[in-house]
Amino acid sequence: MLAAHGELVVASAIDPVTIADEAREADIVIVRANLPPILFERATRLRAAVRHGAGLDMIPVDAATRAGVLVANVPGANARTVAEHVMWTSMALLRKFRSVDGDLRQKGWLAGRDHAVSGHDLAGRRIGVIGFGAVGRNVGEIAAKGFGLDVIVNTRTQRDLPGHVRHASVDELVAASDIVVLCCPLTPETTGLINRERIGRMKPGALLINVSRGPVVEDDALIEALSDGRLGGAALDVFVTQPLPPDHPYFRLDNVIITPHMAGITEESMMRMGIGAAEETIRILGGDLPVNFCNREVLEHYRRRFPA
Repeated sequence: MLAAHGELVVASAIDPVTIADEAREADIVIVRANLPPILFERATRLRAAVRHGAGLDMIPVDAATRAGVLVANVPGANARTVAEHVMWTSMALLRKFRSVDGDLRQKGWLAGRDHAVSGHDLAGRRIGVIGFGAVGRNVGEIAAKGFGLDVIVNTRTQRDLPGHVRHASVDELVAASDIVVLCCPLTPETTGLINRERIGRMKPGALLINVSRGPVVEDDALIEALSDGRLGGAALDVFVTQPLPPDHPYFRLDNVIITPHMAGITEESMMRMGIGAAEETIRILGGDLPVNFCNREVLEHYRRRFPA
């Protein structure tokens, strides 16, 4: 799709110096790694930064806006994929998959089967979803309509909530849910949202699934609750430090499923995100504004740089 519209250059590395240097002559940057703010000072031809996905935390939006650069993303392209990951990890934790699989392979049939009586059904449980954007809505729909779960949600906007969910405060949600799912964006308000006090409010044996961003959770408090068995388990796809250091305590806990920020990545979702990012790029190069325009306050500055 892009080949007919210009020269496509793939960054040779993803460190800030390389990205800033190799994007210096770019008209569009398609984003799958953290962009350094200095890029927007140096890339004087840059029209837009287009996120290959939904989250904007890889783009310093304020720096882009000051430089008169459009920011766009592809929201919803991998929402169903992430939601499937949430349900898969929830069931894997409830059925003790890691312990069963490990003991079956290392100790034999009976050792694997010993975990069966400590497993749990998904049916009859309550799932609490914090953040009700595209991912959260897909989680709620699958949970309610596919598995018959009771779904409660917390969202900044309570308008247009579907009939199969009900709203709750964060404190109410963490206390009432058997499974707490974090789907919220990383903002100053959500940083440290799941802190020691709220982890302490969670039901004994409850699960925590984080597919939002690492800093939403206070690691030390979660590690303590998982280590002493007060929580049943956690599935974590995102972390404060990425890549996750190999000596991190999460690696030592049998009741934790860790994945390398890949909840939204499958062959199909990568194609959807790629097509969406390419479509936005072609649209911008053609003189139009992106469909998913994330920093509309930049428009006047952008029009001065690139008159229509």
